[in-house]
Amino acid sequence: MAFGWIEEQARARRRAGLVRRLSPRPADSALLDLASNDYLGLARHPEVTEGAARAARTWGGGATGSRLVTGTTELHAELERELAAFCGFEAALVLSSGYAANLAAVTALGPHGSLVVSDAGNHASLIDGCRLARGGTQVVGHADPAAVRKALATHEGPAIVVSDTVFSVDGDRAPLAGLAAACRERGAGLVVDDAHGLGVLGDGGRGTAWAAGLAGAPDVVVTATLSKSLGSQGGVVLGPAYVIDHLVNAARTFIFDTGLAPAAAGAALAALRLLGREPERAARARAVAGDLHARLTAAGLEAVRPDAAVVSVRAPSPEQAVRWAADCRAAGLAVGCFRPPSVPDGISRLRLTARADLSGAEIAHAVRVIGETRP
Repeated sequence: MAFGWIEEQARARRRAGLVRRLSPRPADSALLDLASNDYLGLARHPEVTEGAARAARTWGGGATGSRLVTGTTELHAELERELAAFCGFEAALVLSSGYAANLAAVTALGPHGSLVVSDAGNHASLIDGCRLARGGTQVVGHADPAAVRKALATHEGPAIVVSDTVFSVDGDRAPLAGLAAACRERGAGLVVDDAHGLGVLGDGGRGTAWAAGLAGAPDVVVTATLSKSLGSQGGVVLGPAYVIDHLVNAARTFIFDTGLAPAAAGAALAALRLLGREPERAARARAVAGDLHARLTAAGLEAVRPDAAVVSVRAPSPEQAVRWAADCRAAGLAVGCFRPPSVPDGISRLRLTARADLSGAEIAHAVRVIGETRP
């Protein structure tokens, strides 16, 4: 059989407790949601949904083509200008997803003859960008500027260092200042994915690079997603204008992909403007994360101290993590469940989203359910 090998892999996944299944959710759910990435609670905000609807009525249901053909509207350009200004960068480029943004940045900035230094804990999209880049890749220890410095010393020529700003598994924060210093010693560029930092860290949610004093630096490029704090969909690359111009001409996931749907662009723009008016949402998301961590550890659970809005709770095994998440759901609580290969260290976890719109009562209820259903 042409695909007979698939069943062998399926059996191996079942034996390891690593089978994944799609679970469609209804439009209205009674579950308390600590599983999504809607950090600021904006995905259903009336201004955000109206922004999506207005854009769809004005521009249609789709972008109709790639950005270089018919897929760039005035709305896309407006979103890019406001994202760049909000995050403190010279220019921005919007793509169809955060995944596409990471592939675009790493492949276009890691050409043949270059070195790409990648943190061992990076998101799959950055890892895939490294695999597709024509430069050589060297993986270094997690959040270790000394290891980055050592890797860069082995190479003469163009180089970039690639890292998440906030790592999606445990929610820990990368040492951006140390990474930037290591890069500058060797003339390397720093490319960081701020998917979990935009809207949560920095002044009013302006991002991790802003918080580290690196926003607008000529040797720093930031990618982010519009699908987390901004409650929409899509991705963005932020950086110097000449770097963004290079991506327009060299990044294949930009050149050959259909542009972001106008509804998503309209929703993201409405959310960005709302965050600009209500910057306290970022601080509230961080406060909720701290509260969750404190209550979980007080309940005797092994929770990782959050640096942003991701709270991770260790599980004994993949099978028990799945069962734990299912028991939480049966008790009215939706939580994330991370198992290998999503977790590079092999330690399965529940992953909780600290949303800015969670009340104290909802936080207490979530902690109680997690404690009562622990394996």
